[in-house]
Amino acid sequence: MAGTITELRFQRHTRDRVSVYLDGRYAFGLPATQAAHLQKGQFLSDAEIQALQQVDLRAKALDRALRFLAVRPRSTWEVRQNLSRYRPQGRPLPPEHVAWVLARLEEQGYLDDRAFARYWVAQRQRFSPRGVRALAHELRQKGVPPSVIDQVLASAGDEIAAAQKALRKRLPSWRHLDEETLRRRAQGYLQRRGFDWETIAEVLAHLDREDTDPADDAL
Repeated sequence: MAGTITELRFQRHTRDRVSVYLDGRYAFGLPATQAAHLQKGQFLSDAEIQALQQVDLRAKALDRALRFLAVRPRSTWEVRQNLSRYRPQGRPLPPEHVAWVLARLEEQGYLDDRAFARYWVAQRQRFSPRGVRALAHELRQKGVPPSVIDQVLASAGDEIAAAQKALRKRLPSWRHLDEETLRRRAQGYLQRRGFDWETIAEVLAHLDREDTDPADDAL
């Protein structure tokens, strides 16, 4: 496959990539930043070509990871799992390339399990409150280290306030229920949301069926 570079051409649909032609024939593609080090007339050995192709493979894997992260913040484990499903040329991405991508993402601030855990908890508290137990379970499923989970949840905020907020979203649909049924429904709902019994008991002791979410009242 060794040969002399006869043309370096920007790709039509991917302007940050360059097609490399050897001896008049397309050979492989490269990120423009890497192709900038090449020039027409330069001879590339088999070993040099293989090294460049590995650079390109890493660049493609990094781009895949960045697109995955663009949707929402992710844990390191989630990104690793995503890369494990990447099959360039029908083969799994080599482990050393996975490690390289993860290291680059951490260096650039895209991967931070502590920041991810804080984001996850904040989103839950805002849109779908959960108890500490449920939050810990969700973060474990995302592969967040136990020490990070403990640290983040230690400052997660008022558990009782979170339980009350979660319940307010359900109370409007339970207004027709008798007191006993209402409390039973509320208890089961909060248990499924991962709140402990002490928190649930405190919320039920001050349960007011008219205490609805202000956002619901505004509709």
